[in-house]
Amino acid sequence: VRLVESGGGLVQPGGSLRLSCAASGFSFSHYHMSWYRQAPGKERELVATTISSAGSSTYYADSVKGRFTISRDNDKGTVYLQMNSLKLEDTGVYYCRGLDVWGQGTQVTVSS
Repeated sequence: VRLVESGGGLVQPGGSLRLSCAASGFSFSHYHMSWYRQAPGKERELVATTISSAGSSTYYADSVKGRFTISRDNDKGTVYLQMNSLKLEDTGVYYCRGLDVWGQGTQVTVSS
């Protein structure tokens, strides 16, 4: 089982980034997939979850509602996180999680 994130980088406040997480080694469509983040000096927190292919249900942390969108492509085994209107406090390492497995993380830095 492997999860590989990509798409992080440096962006100005108000900008956008799209993170991707490519999954392999398990039946991707059967499992919930989530994005977490960890800011410097803080605990890792859940950002968003997409429910398995039984429906299109999603969950978002209050801090990102209306700005972030999680989506999945079951054919490609990939989950995405579209992040718009980024704020300084969105800075951190973003991790993909599924089947109780974590990716290695991708750094997102929001700075002017």
